Amino acid sequence: MSNDECRIANVEGGENASMKETHREFDLEDRLVDYASAIIELTEALPNTRAGNHVAGQLLRSGTSPAPNYGEAQAAESRRDFMHKMGICLKELRESRIWLRIIRRRAMLKELIVEPNMRETEELIRIFKSSIATAKRNDSKP
Repeated sequence: MSNDECRIANVEGGENASMKETHREFDLEDRLVDYASAIIELTEALPNTRAGNHVAGQLLRSGTSPAPNYGEAQAAESRRDFMHKMGICLKELRESRIWLRIIRRRAMLKELIVEPNMRETEELIRIFKSSIATAKRNDSKP
């Protein structure tokens, strides 16, 4: 069972969700909490200018949002509810990627600080896209 299928099985309370697979759930949640923490640290390092404060506020909102939204997805009432909440996480991650690109383009921080956050954002986007695609495939099964 893949991570994506595991997530869906856990949402549905499926009997195929083993302890090991349930543990993977918490790995992604922990990863999202770590990501939020890294985003907070990055926003604190932005320059105290009008533009820096604006970008910091926007990135702070979008970058810390996926962790609690993922928690909501884990309590989804149906597969469709799960997909919707996972979609919100994906949208927030995509928004964060754009803010990070703006920071990079304007050279508001050193690349050494931006790059690891950008890389993690890209990886999380891939995880959420894959999970949503699997949920959609499974939703179309009779």
